[in-house]
Amino acid sequence: MKDRPLRTTVVGSLPFPGWLEFASQQLDQFGETDRAELMDDAVAIAVRDQLEAGLDVITDGEQTRLDFNLSFYGFIEGIELESASPRRFGPPAHDQRGKHRVTGELRAPRGLGAVDDFERLKRMVATGQPLTRPSGTLSPSEGKKAGVRGASLPETHPTLKASVPGPYTLSGRLLPSPQYADRYALTEALLPIVRAELEALAEAGCREICVDEPSMSCYAHREDPRRFVDIFNRTVEGVAGRCRLSTHLCFGNYKGRAVGPRRYAPMFPAFLELAVDEIHVEMASREFAELELIAEIAKRKDAAVGVIDVKSYYIETPADVADRVRACLKHAPADRLAFAPDCGLSQTARWAAKQKLANMVEGVRRVRAQR
Repeated sequence: MKDRPLRTTVVGSLPFPGWLEFASQQLDQFGETDRAELMDDAVAIAVRDQLEAGLDVITDGEQTRLDFNLSFYGFIEGIELESASPRRFGPPAHDQRGKHRVTGELRAPRGLGAVDDFERLKRMVATGQPLTRPSGTLSPSEGKKAGVRGASLPETHPTLKASVPGPYTLSGRLLPSPQYADRYALTEALLPIVRAELEALAEAGCREICVDEPSMSCYAHREDPRRFVDIFNRTVEGVAGRCRLSTHLCFGNYKGRAVGPRRYAPMFPAFLELAVDEIHVEMASREFAELELIAEIAKRKDAAVGVIDVKSYYIETPADVADRVRACLKHAPADRLAFAPDCGLSQTARWAAKQKLANMVEGVRRVRAQR
């Protein structure tokens, strides 16, 4: 089980600051030291935003990844990256991302970069100023009303989480080749690469890892979900039991668009066999359809529920979040529940993402205070 009931967490990504968005399009103008400074500064800001929101679990915001998958492809030999999108104009959609040619054996002798990202996150947290407090304690305004000075409020260190895409999702932008005849062959080639990265993260001291396989949830309606479970479990077998493992099941969020039929029924009960401690499900954007599913998840694992809609610019109030938490408590006990946005926040404007996270934490805190 997790370290506390009604835990607040994030899936992984956060929006880039505007200056990083601009800089990432001009990287050829920066030297190696400049780029290192860019990454440090971006992660420091992501950490600050999460700590100010009061989250129990934080990530590096995936600030060093220019794309959820493409940044990893840069570490893999045997891939010829497509230089231009196949469709540059018109409404944004997944077909603008394009595919990449496989030219040889897929190898990653330097790893996938996740360990360096985690080490950077640890350094940013260790060298930064404490900005947060345990959820459930008094906020500065509450402390003032109660006669408690802000300086006396207890501080806490959040749990640090790393997110890595699983091999099936990682295979999604690659074209089959004579060596790898289809997506499953590509997946099998990528599986030991991802498994080695997870093991390296555990060796580096990472105690919480989210293995993201959104492609599995997007395509479970047409593929064998038991085959997906087998792929997933073989990927994590080297770290299962060594750290807290979670997975994120959603229906796609590129440019705020879904890509699969937004129903969990095709995945279950097969996905209950995933070798994880926590399963995250997208609920807010689906008006909490299939919420009863968390009762089944909670019998065997923790259920992380998406209570913030990352596809909407309606800013959920703390009262909204509190109501959603109470609805979840009708299906699962507090010690089996965690709360997060529906998906990563990389496709949400930073001003909205910050307010959504702060309101999420405050809404959960209100329910904790009443228990």
